[in-house]
Amino acid sequence: MCMNSNEPDNVWTIVVAAGSGQRFGGAKQFEMLADKTLVEWAVTAAQAVSDGVIVVLPPGAALSPGSVHGGASRSDSVRCGLAAVPADATIICVHDAARPFASTGVFRSVIEAIQSGVDGAVPAVDVVDTIKTVNSEGVVMSTPDRSMLRAVQTPQAFRATVLRRAYDALVDGTDDAALVEKLGGKVVVVRGTPAARKITTPEDLEWARQYAHSLTNGEI
Repeated sequence: MCMNSNEPDNVWTIVVAAGSGQRFGGAKQFEMLADKTLVEWAVTAAQAVSDGVIVVLPPGAALSPGSVHGGASRSDSVRCGLAAVPADATIICVHDAARPFASTGVFRSVIEAIQSGVDGAVPAVDVVDTIKTVNSEGVVMSTPDRSMLRAVQTPQAFRATVLRRAYDALVDGTDDAALVEKLGGKVVVVRGTPAARKITTPEDLEWARQYAHSLTNGEI
């Protein structure tokens, strides 16, 4: 898919939906939000800006064209998705199904950042709370400068060769960008959106249902 480049990039997105939902109490990615499941919302946004989408589902889930089974951890699941992405992909986005309302605009922003020459791009929002680092006993060790902190979201985009190399070299990371960072890759932040809230708890799901209702009724 050509985006602000003389040479067309082949953009693929991996939608990670393989979690067991232990914290949530069930497979939240299959919960309905208005007329679609969480994972369907995520896939719809990805399809608008991608040449192809791979959906990574829990082991044992029924597969359809364009889907694969995941692994024991999120990183393992991304590896399963990477194995299904064609070798000629030039940009790969990784997106969590638990963030169903990431906009196509955010997808475009991270993709365009890669086309500008960086190795990775992540959407993020400002941190509004004061953050403390504490030890195992709960004693405050430091208070980071909030102006230097960002809360990172997905989709995250990467030059395909760099992401594959990171997943070949490293076992696990807090997110995909962390693996690229460990290899010395240049990762930049683009503006995220509060709507890309991660659905983790039943309260999050209730918010998502209300938000989806507003979207489908043209209220947002």
